[in-house]
Amino acid sequence: MLGGAAGGGVPQWNCNCASCQAARHDSSLADGQASLAFSADGENWFLVNASPDLRQQINDIPELHPRNGKLRDSPIAGVLLANGEVDALVGLLSLREGSHFGIWAHDRVLSVLEQNSIFNVLDRETVPRRAIKIGTPFELVLQDGTPTGMTVEAFEVPGKSAWYLEKTSHGHQRDVPGDTLGLEITGPDRRKVFVITACAGLDQSLADRLRGAEVVFFDDTLWRDDELLVTGLGQKTGQRMGHMSMSGPDGVVEAFRDLGVKRRFFIHVNNSNPANLPDSPERSSVEEAGWIVARQGQKVTL
Repeated sequence: MLGGAAGGGVPQWNCNCASCQAARHDSSLADGQASLAFSADGENWFLVNASPDLRQQINDIPELHPRNGKLRDSPIAGVLLANGEVDALVGLLSLREGSHFGIWAHDRVLSVLEQNSIFNVLDRETVPRRAIKIGTPFELVLQDGTPTGMTVEAFEVPGKSAWYLEKTSHGHQRDVPGDTLGLEITGPDRRKVFVITACAGLDQSLADRLRGAEVVFFDDTLWRDDELLVTGLGQKTGQRMGHMSMSGPDGVVEAFRDLGVKRRFFIHVNNSNPANLPDSPERSSVEEAGWIVARQGQKVTL
């Protein structure tokens, strides 16, 4: 885990909620914005999303440091973008120093990069952009074409457009193809990890896909749908932002209860969510239900 927090991180620069206050007094409670790295060989790493905190996240994770004996080097072989949100894209700009890696994303997200010329700091020959087709597995390869033995299949999950894309369209878009993807990552031994960094609902198709899974990283931004309204931190509900809540009859904990997922990790947890605090009753509740609130530096091995 490079980071487990939602946009803004913990502490957020302009927020004085309980989680942010606690993190300013105890750095062990701080966390960067959601991103993770995975590898089949421990040498070549792929990222899911590139958060605005990516530079510091790389510096904090030894596995992502330049390898010994090389002056300029990075073990990062690629970045997979699951959506077009700011907190999934901005970190790409920190990877502009000439290292070779690939970007995989849906055409919808690639068009965002294309329309914003600042992303041209990533030279196309050094950092090729590859389109993801929904429902079509693809093999992850190194820059020289060497196969990694890992495949990825992207699938649609209920969601919505990034807020800045809404402003260019009529009304509030939901379920626009390519806006919100889940990723099914399969290793050389055929074991699978599911990464879903944003999700507005667990429909039957998604439930069937995740049933019995070994490991799932799942979006859970808020504890309750009206959390931002009640706390005075915002004007939107979780559903309006395209996120399920942790708690309640329609929340993630209840939706997963009978799916038989062996290891469950919450990611993209907002600073307003009381489950951020390790001594809170909300944290105890999700842990009793078998969930782990993912944090920076956490490692999961299959």
